Amino acid sequence: MDFDDDARLDTGQIQDRRGRGGGRSGGSRLPGGMGGKAIGGGGIVGVLVLAAVVLISQFGGGDPLSIGTGAGTGSGADNAALASSCRTGADADQNDDCRIVAVVNSVQAYWEGAVDGYDPAQTVFFTGQVSTACGPATSAVGPFYCPADQQIYIDLGFYDELRTQFGAQGGPFAEAYVIAHEYGHHVQHLLGDDAKVGNDREGATSGGVRLELQADCYAGVWAFHAVDTGLIVELTQNDIADGLDAAATIGDDRLQQEAGARVNPESWSHGSSAQRQRWFLRGYESGEPRQCDTFATDDL
Repeated sequence: MDFDDDARLDTGQIQDRRGRGGGRSGGSRLPGGMGGKAIGGGGIVGVLVLAAVVLISQFGGGDPLSIGTGAGTGSGADNAALASSCRTGADADQNDDCRIVAVVNSVQAYWEGAVDGYDPAQTVFFTGQVSTACGPATSAVGPFYCPADQQIYIDLGFYDELRTQFGAQGGPFAEAYVIAHEYGHHVQHLLGDDAKVGNDREGATSGGVRLELQADCYAGVWAFHAVDTGLIVELTQNDIADGLDAAATIGDDRLQQEAGARVNPESWSHGSSAQRQRWFLRGYESGEPRQCDTFATDDL
């Protein structure tokens, strides 16, 4: 993935709260649900605790999807370092933080042109733990979208853990896929698709799975148009392969197998590895958001 050296980056789309949330917390709860609750992210959301969630789902123990509601958003962002170091696409080619800024800019540039009345969402960088309008969360939940404050939250250390703990190939586009998936949830919220889920969060054909697969498809749609946004010069087939590898790594069936549990579609919340790859490719090959209506098909 190569960025246009002369493209200007907008760090105003980021809140950098790193180092302001305290140390890592041992306990974690997986975001999920609709309305004021965080939506499972990056498909990837909660990848670090999904193994535990699988066991909870199979052997009982409350609602593993809720992180609670009612907490303040907590601010304290300091973008000075980002603003000084992330100015152009050349910076994005050299600096990991700037690359994420450029991806956020590109994803939003596409959706601003594709969705009437698109309302930009900020991405919050944090470390350890963070307070959101959907409740408090720790790094262990992975990236997620909070519809109550319309913001994406990510501890960038997640990318290292995705490679080292879960065996993903990684790469810049694998990271971009995570961000694009989260913005897919923002688009769903703006269009009201998240309201279709209600409490139908688990199961191979559940509303929760349909929502996650649609976000994967939206990530693919952005990838189709990424070069058109003017920030990215080229996406290679190797980039797309890295994105597909990340999608497969966090499929519900793969995670259940890695946890030593039997594959149980009745507990799925994000879809299988094959489904996640299929819907990303559907978006990427068509470039059409209307091809992403997972709620209107029996063939997931």
